[in-house]
Amino acid sequence: MPNGTESTAETRRLLLAGPDFALDAVDPRSTPGFDGGKKEGAAALAAGADTLASLQEKLFAESRAGSDIAVLLILQGMDTSGKGGVVRHVVGQVHPQGVQHYAFKAPTEQEQQHSFLWRVRRQLPAPGMLGVFDRSHYEDVLIHRVRALSPAEEVEKRYRAIRTFEDQVVGAGTRVVKVMLHISQDEQKARLAERLDRKDKFWKYSPDDIEDRALWQQYQEAYQVAVERTSTPDTPWYVVPADRKWYARLAVQHLLTATLEDMQLSWPRASFDVAAEQERLHSS
Repeated sequence: MPNGTESTAETRRLLLAGPDFALDAVDPRSTPGFDGGKKEGAAALAAGADTLASLQEKLFAESRAGSDIAVLLILQGMDTSGKGGVVRHVVGQVHPQGVQHYAFKAPTEQEQQHSFLWRVRRQLPAPGMLGVFDRSHYEDVLIHRVRALSPAEEVEKRYRAIRTFEDQVVGAGTRVVKVMLHISQDEQKARLAERLDRKDKFWKYSPDDIEDRALWQQYQEAYQVAVERTSTPDTPWYVVPADRKWYARLAVQHLLTATLEDMQLSWPRASFDVAAEQERLHSS
């Protein structure tokens, strides 16, 4: 990351959940690849904004020239892990015209009549778009595993279905960036307490959050299994320590930047005679 530490590619390597990944070995307060503090992190986030915005604009421009490529950012994490903050402070750095955001809630009656991936397919980003899933199809294995909403064998089938689905998405030209925001139980407690202390935060609080805290270890195990079952070379998981909001935002910015840089984007060539159009404009 900036501040004389690691490049965006190196940050991505540090956050990658590899074959020997163990969630309980990740310190939620750590800042892999960055040796500065909150002030330096905020400055680094601001410094990287123009680069991310320019890359996203190139992505959007290429679609206007016929390209089918897109990017999908999948954000998962326990309640209060900072998904909304990433959307606001990182995705918010690019032009909103090129963003397709969707926050998945409990499935509706109509959605329940279909495969669990049916509603997800309908929200995939169009060519040129930066798609953002605030929660996603992973809720259908995480919650269902922890709360036994589906039989264990059905959950196992869903891991396989997810791998197939994401391979199809990548095959169609969309880069998938899967991020788990890893928060500690103590930090979540502090953030929930803040929501209960502030009238402007009441709307963010849900009594269900306390019930989920009682199942904390089960959720950690469910995330571990989900990462193991669904990480592939083309759709790996990145686990971002999220106790420090400023770091999580910076890390996701760098993951997106590195992904877009890999795509070797360029501005589309003019489909008209530039000199002739300059002359026409001059004479108009």
